[in-house]
Amino acid sequence: MSDEEAKELRALEGWLGRRLGRELHLTHDGKPGSGFSAETTILRDGDERFVLRKETPDPPVYPTQVPGLTTEVDIQYRVMSAVASSSEVPVAPLHGYEPDPSVLGAPFFVMGFVDGVVPIEAPMYTLDGWFTELTPARRTTMIDDGVRTLARMHAIDWKAAGLSWLLAPGAQPTTVRQFERWAEYGARELGGRSHPVYEKAEAWLRTHMPAETEPVLCWGDPRLGNIIWRDDRVQCVTDFEAASIAPAEVDLGWWLMFDRWCHESSDAPRREGEPSRDAQRAVYEDASGRKVGDTRWFEIMAAWRYNAIVVRVMNRTVARGQLDADNTIWRETNVTTCLQQLLEEHGI
Repeated sequence: MSDEEAKELRALEGWLGRRLGRELHLTHDGKPGSGFSAETTILRDGDERFVLRKETPDPPVYPTQVPGLTTEVDIQYRVMSAVASSSEVPVAPLHGYEPDPSVLGAPFFVMGFVDGVVPIEAPMYTLDGWFTELTPARRTTMIDDGVRTLARMHAIDWKAAGLSWLLAPGAQPTTVRQFERWAEYGARELGGRSHPVYEKAEAWLRTHMPAETEPVLCWGDPRLGNIIWRDDRVQCVTDFEAASIAPAEVDLGWWLMFDRWCHESSDAPRREGEPSRDAQRAVYEDASGRKVGDTRWFEIMAAWRYNAIVVRVMNRTVARGQLDADNTIWRETNVTTCLQQLLEEHGI
């Protein structure tokens, strides 16, 4: 452990100890294997584990919903607090948020560690590991529970939960607004570079805007890999930095698009018992109590957004000096394949 790491642990012991009302002796207990936003560290005090999420010096991964609202750990903590106090959607126990960078060098929050398993995407969870060892019935139970959890999230009364801060003054919580936020973001990240599949999708989306529906709290990044699972049930939902107030179909489209990306777009098998996307859509309709109809537009929008995120992440990697500036990874991944598949499937 470096002197800097030891200093951080001692500072965190005092900060967290005051909130828990006891003396702590923290040690590092590892890091998760994925993620591009906050720096995440698992800590241990005896038999108890905690998760530290600290802001990175990079600009946000996702487009800002409100001008000036750019601290991703702040967004996550505030949304998680609202979800915890306003619903039965499970989130990790929250132990406090610190906006003052003088404590650890950046804003951060600490939550309790939730034990369980997480489907990973590198290698794809359908190819190897615990998911492949489940019985078909257990896979069905698991994915259905994830979809129903998404519906429970959307049932939260976001105004009563105090989440109006996710909307800029005068802004409307519409699909059009989300499309424009992401279009601005994508144009900025591309910086004039050509991305033909992305551009084709954007043109189609712009000219086929769907009718508006009731806004909800959108999770932002709903997928199997942002859920901690135990005994085929959702134990904890994570990663709210892309949260917004928008029609529920924006989230549902992302969930369904990610299912495609994890299977057809990545040449990964759909294991026996994994519900089809039509079946998952039906589970959502049953759980939410409303029809969502054709989600094609929202799935294409989701894949289009995902391509913009890839460009953003590659730009950050270049800025860190970890990738040559003339790379073309940003338009040559299976994320682009996913968008191309969706366009071709629908004759676009």
